[in-house]
Amino acid sequence: MVKKLITSIGISAFIFFGLAIGLIFSQDLMDLSELEDVSGGKGLDFESQTGAPEDLPPRMKYSARDGTQLDYRYYESSTPTEKLLVLVHGSGWHSQQFVRMAKFIADQGVAHVVTPDLRGHGYTPVKRGDISYIGQFEDDLADLIESFKKTHPTKTVILGGHSSGGGLVVRFAGGDHSAMVDAYLLMAPFLKYNAPTTRENSGGWARPLTRRIIGLSLLNSVGIKILNGLPVIQFNMPAMIRNGPLGETATLNYSYRLNTAYAPRSDFEADLAALTQPFFLLAGSADEAFFADKYEEVISAQTSSGLYEILPGLSHLQIVQDEAAHYLIADWIEQLKS
Repeated sequence: MVKKLITSIGISAFIFFGLAIGLIFSQDLMDLSELEDVSGGKGLDFESQTGAPEDLPPRMKYSARDGTQLDYRYYESSTPTEKLLVLVHGSGWHSQQFVRMAKFIADQGVAHVVTPDLRGHGYTPVKRGDISYIGQFEDDLADLIESFKKTHPTKTVILGGHSSGGGLVVRFAGGDHSAMVDAYLLMAPFLKYNAPTTRENSGGWARPLTRRIIGLSLLNSVGIKILNGLPVIQFNMPAMIRNGPLGETATLNYSYRLNTAYAPRSDFEADLAALTQPFFLLAGSADEAFFADKYEEVISAQTSSGLYEILPGLSHLQIVQDEAAHYLIADWIEQLKS
């Protein structure tokens, strides 16, 4: 009887691991020119996300808890303030996405603005498209906020993000460091691949390696994480960006652990429910990646702390560059209590 039981367990384990490994290695990254063909050329217009070089403040460094020096840009408020706005960029890109918005907010004198290049992104990542463990983004953001508060009087911390960066903001609200933040800014946030707000493959921008993700999820469910550095998603970054002067700063695919860390948890509703601090959500009615009109219904079912604004005619990336959106954000920040 014992021998049969051991044999049965062994067979089940063999099938489990065989299935997981088979799923993992049945998919791999696609050539980006082929990806463009498969998506029918669909993607996002990144031309507006490069920022004017003459407006770019220099990249500065802060120390994360593991000793890594990470990049950020700092926009000093035109008037004294104890409010800090940290803006988290979307997938595939870096802090240069926020040049116009950050400069506008700082020039309005409502907050200092800090725009980090998330680990694995930007000009000088230790390992592009990868991090060391799930949850490291949250630790890095906590270290950045703590570092800033040591040198600047700060009473109100606002954490904002666009797209996947918005998803990371929601994840942060549901995590261990949420007490560090007083308010949240969500710009067309990614809530989860299966959230009612998400279009298929984010409107042609993302190509997830679904079978590989399932296989790695199976291994992680039993504590096996050795393969978490494998890439599981790639992005349909336009050729004009890939082949342009900023092409080497684009991040074209993500590992399993980075991709997992860059979004709310599987129970995304629980992370949304943790948004008990004031938050402001903006999206454009012409968003190609998400269903903007569904945000309020989905999020308000979990929390009543938010304000929502859908701006007519704006696309997924235009919401970051639009002057009307900038004014709305500045007004909201100004009204927040210090």
